[in-house]
Amino acid sequence: MTDEPPSSYAPTIITRIERKLRSVAARVGEWVLRDPAFEKVTSGKEIHMKLITSLLGIAALSFVTSAFAQEESPSVAPEEKASTTVQETTTPTPSATSTAKSTATAAESPAAKKKETAAAPSTTASPASEKPAKKMSVEAALKDNENGWEAAIGKHDTATVESMVADDFIGVSSKGKVENRRALLSEMKGSKDTYTSTKNEKLDVRMYGGGVAVVVGTAREKGTDKDGKAFDRTERFTDTWLDRNGKWQCIASQAMLVSQK
Repeated sequence: MTDEPPSSYAPTIITRIERKLRSVAARVGEWVLRDPAFEKVTSGKEIHMKLITSLLGIAALSFVTSAFAQEESPSVAPEEKASTTVQETTTPTPSATSTAKSTATAAESPAAKKKETAAAPSTTASPASEKPAKKMSVEAALKDNENGWEAAIGKHDTATVESMVADDFIGVSSKGKVENRRALLSEMKGSKDTYTSTKNEKLDVRMYGGGVAVVVGTAREKGTDKDGKAFDRTERFTDTWLDRNGKWQCIASQAMLVSQK
């Protein structure tokens, strides 16, 4: 069974109501004719008036019922047709687009600058975060001086030794000669030996108070003398260092030849 379309729903109800009213009217007519009061009426005029009154009442009832049915019957909304209207999309003009972009850029630029400013410290190490260079200990500093002195001997570099020796220096050479600062530098400068290797071994540093230290070690030197004769000699030395205004200076030295080949 198929459902009737909505457009035929209201007329169907009205048709049924009209049929029902006709049936009621017929029954009312029969009822009027069978009424004992109607049988007593002998005048044709009175009969005619009763019939007209009954018909008018039926017509009024039919009208009221029809109106009521129309009000009660669901109103069927007309079928909506698909809208063919194309909604126009407003395309922003280039000027408006550029203005909007520039406005957005202007609004974002402070935040971007702030972000870049906040990120800048991360790329540059803060001085406080940098680990300070480890201060060289006194022992390491004195060993470094002794090794630099021995390397300067192999290069005949009197300037390096001069910076380490105090003005009031006093010492004894490996040949048993007492020397001051000038004599020490002069002997070094006038040496005709050619060195192939100079190095210190077994350096031992001893501290005496906060500003005095004694270094004992062995220096081994290889090369050739002024006559071209090869040598391999070992000397043991004792150097005394004094801290003067934060700079360590050698104030005394003594050397002794241990072996020579």
